[in-house]
Amino acid sequence: MKRKKLHSKGRKVSKHTSFSSHNFEPLEALDLSKINNFDELTKAMSLTAFGGRELGEAVDVTESMVRDKDCFKVLTLSGAMTMAQMSLLICDMIDNNMVNAIISTGALMSHGFVESLGMSHYKNPDGVSDEKLRQMKINRVYDTLEPEENFDAMTSIVREVFKRVDTEKPTCSYKICYEMGKYLSENMKGRGIFKSAYLKKIPIFIPAFSDSEIGLDFALFNRQRKIENKKQLYFDEFLDLEHYANLVLKAKKTGIFTIGGGVPRNWAQQVAPYLDYIRYHIIDKADPSKYFITNKNSPYYKPFHYAVRICPEPAHWGGLSGCTYSESISWGKILPKSQGGKYAEVLCDATIAWPIIIKAVMERLKKKRSS
Repeated sequence: MKRKKLHSKGRKVSKHTSFSSHNFEPLEALDLSKINNFDELTKAMSLTAFGGRELGEAVDVTESMVRDKDCFKVLTLSGAMTMAQMSLLICDMIDNNMVNAIISTGALMSHGFVESLGMSHYKNPDGVSDEKLRQMKINRVYDTLEPEENFDAMTSIVREVFKRVDTEKPTCSYKICYEMGKYLSENMKGRGIFKSAYLKKIPIFIPAFSDSEIGLDFALFNRQRKIENKKQLYFDEFLDLEHYANLVLKAKKTGIFTIGGGVPRNWAQQVAPYLDYIRYHIIDKADPSKYFITNKNSPYYKPFHYAVRICPEPAHWGGLSGCTYSESISWGKILPKSQGGKYAEVLCDATIAWPIIIKAVMERLKKKRSS
């Protein structure tokens, strides 16, 4: 999407410079007297510098991705975002058609499920030691608390959800998440991530399923069935991989919006090299002359066309969360800008940048509909 210039047409350029002849885009001072909403604020920030410009450009890329009707949009989530009260922001993205698939840590989805059941997280008060919190059966994540009784209530409900799963067929995370969304839709009035995804038919994938309260509840459920001499549920994580890969294979374009990094980000992005492996090893029968794909219109050529990530981790630590999109290009996961790729990276706490970006995009979409 071509962004409108916010600077005045009559703006003077110093006679001592030749920048105008090189078509350099001038920056513009942030004038709050001309700003009335998040849309205008982020457009103005895109003409500033440093983190402000990053955030403004992230709004532009996100808007382009959302408006592209050919784009299959993937949201990846990591970190304690639901404990940090970002659950309804995720619901807003689902409800406003900004997402076609979600890939998340299991812990994040577990905390979100707790809130969907009407339970709360709390501020960590001063003067209470972690030893004391342990005695009170309260878990701490930085400045936020999760009572164990939340998980106890979730366990009893999740157990009922697992009873719906067919023991004669292998299951996986997106199928279990569907059942959890269905349960909430049938039994709870409030909003929730699983419920919104269920109603919009958006699959939720949890690649590291066993690394979460939901995963532990699954294991507990199977242990109990073993004691009762009942058939256990069989979990096949490759059902998730193949379903996700098939969704991406069918898409004309793909886009990714990432909070943090970790397993969800890598699992989501590795679909591009996975499809290329299928093409090379199975379709082209490992012919060395066909190692590099030449047909960019092939359904097996699927680097992400759009990409936005919000994460404070720097690249020099070497972790996946801090990996730049430029680095991802070397793996074939992100489409280079030279081929039309659009990406933006915001090195910031997601609880600060994420709400601003989504609110600005929502305002732009609303303005478009009303115009």
